[in-house]
Amino acid sequence: MSREQEVKTHQPRRRGPMGHGMQPGEKPKDFKKSIKKLMSYIGKYKVAIFVVMFFAACSTIFNVAGPKILGKATTALSEGLMAKIQGTGSIDFGKIGSILLFVLGLYLCSAVFNFIQGWIMTGITQKVCYQLRKEISEKINRMPMKYFESRTYGEVLSRITNDVDTLGQGLNQSITTIITSVATLIGVLVMMLSISPLMTLIALVILPISMGLIGFVTKKSQKYFRAQQEYLGHINGQVEEVYGGHLVIKAFNREKDTIEEFEKTNDILYDSAWKSQFLSGMMQPIMMFVGNLGYACVALTGGLLAIRGTITIGDIQAFIQYVKNFTQPIQQIAQVINQVQSMSAASERVFEFLEEEEEEQIVEHPADVSKITGAVTFDHVHFGYNPEQIIINDFSASVKPGQKIAIVGPTGAGKTTMVKLLMRFYDVNSGAICLDGHNIKDFNRRELRDAFGMVLQDTWLFKGTIMENIRYGRLDATDEEVIAAAKAARADHFIKTLSGGYQMELNEDASNVSQGQKQLLTIARAILADNKILILDEATSSVDTRTEIEIQRAMDNLMRGRTSFVIAHRLSTIRDADLILVMKDGDIIEQGRHEELLAAGGFYANLYNSQFEDVVA
Repeated sequence: MSREQEVKTHQPRRRGPMGHGMQPGEKPKDFKKSIKKLMSYIGKYKVAIFVVMFFAACSTIFNVAGPKILGKATTALSEGLMAKIQGTGSIDFGKIGSILLFVLGLYLCSAVFNFIQGWIMTGITQKVCYQLRKEISEKINRMPMKYFESRTYGEVLSRITNDVDTLGQGLNQSITTIITSVATLIGVLVMMLSISPLMTLIALVILPISMGLIGFVTKKSQKYFRAQQEYLGHINGQVEEVYGGHLVIKAFNREKDTIEEFEKTNDILYDSAWKSQFLSGMMQPIMMFVGNLGYACVALTGGLLAIRGTITIGDIQAFIQYVKNFTQPIQQIAQVINQVQSMSAASERVFEFLEEEEEEQIVEHPADVSKITGAVTFDHVHFGYNPEQIIINDFSASVKPGQKIAIVGPTGAGKTTMVKLLMRFYDVNSGAICLDGHNIKDFNRRELRDAFGMVLQDTWLFKGTIMENIRYGRLDATDEEVIAAAKAARADHFIKTLSGGYQMELNEDASNVSQGQKQLLTIARAILADNKILILDEATSSVDTRTEIEIQRAMDNLMRGRTSFVIAHRLSTIRDADLILVMKDGDIIEQGRHEELLAAGGFYANLYNSQFEDVVA
């Protein structure tokens, strides 16, 4: 099986999860920048955010007013009790009852407003996540092939799933918590000052201590949150690879090595996750200790003031509640810092992905791709996946419309690389590739690719019916056109023998049909697409001889009247080619028809005869 020069010259398509990434302890590249960008997404919902803030403020006002009014009930109860003991009066239960009902109403209103602001904020968060996922999905279609060939699938998927989910959860909880906590702090402070400025001053002493401790723990934990998010992506990549290749792993008895590699990655994830969660978990007990210390000081001071008659018992009760409510939002902010750290690390990774280099999609005055005939010219093409390491050297060839061009050569000669250049998955370093006299760079990239149909060695079918998989070549095709394409691909017969026929559901990796049947389905898909130029890359290399004959007949139908580029190792399948390009080390060393090249007795003749000798042997 040939993967061509990329195996030798640039990063493989799937790298192990330890192949690159961030080391534990590395700080976010730009915390403020990622948060600023995230705020720009939220800024689209300014009106909704204002409504959230309004309802949060209303909820806080009703909630904060409760303790002071409830203190009046305590004062009325204590005064009535003292009057009853002294025989000068009795407890006014009517007044106390009305106060309690009023407080109950305040708390109910607070709960309703809190519910509404939470509901609106959840909607905003989901819209932001939807927008980010949409942008990531669109971004993927504009990114160069080299990005995906240098990263694991799991890591890319982690940006779309784990990172966006982490961002959404943190955004939803952190913003509402911060708004409510700040509003509560302000409201409680005002109420505390209205009761006793002296006790308020004592309570405020705990504030700088709390903020200092929060800042210290945050600084220590921030670097571990990013490492945790990064290595979660590595773990996903490794699990995806191992799951996809578990048969190969078992066949070569590599279970132990795979587990050891996973454990190394998992140990790093465990270490960073443990440290980040431990440090963030320290916030609450520290804040509770500081809060209880301030609580005790306030209670002592309030008792002394009550003895002197400066404040009432109800005011002491209300103030103690306010002190508790004053430290609670600080604790909530301390807890939400955990989510903010994780959210910032996730958003940074998402925005890094969105800022990755893109392919140029549109040109100013694009050439018309609808009228092309299929004439292709390679004009002194030079290319290297790394600019300092050129692998295609001075490649030149001229292809007429409708010709069948075979590209042959040993593994690593550059055959598949030429196809990637033709479809502009990569751009040449120098020289030009022309289509009907136009440089392929003069076409819009997607329109250019619409001119090509591909049948690859690695078949790709998705979970869905056979009808849907064939129709993927042209989504507006009718059922009759799909069936006609299947007949031309010589796939109709085997499809009808399957349970359900064209409506049979293929599983996720299409393992419920054979390799040869999968190849015939991809050929049917290419026939339905009806492209002007075809690329067949090792399309028969992994099937048996009888199936190969069926596939070859189907490909003959597919190539009729179209310019075709056929990459093949089995030279017997391309003897009728109009032109055979023989490649070695990135150069065309021979070209001509099959008979001409055999008569020349050169590299092609040796290659062909060696295959024949292998068959005889």
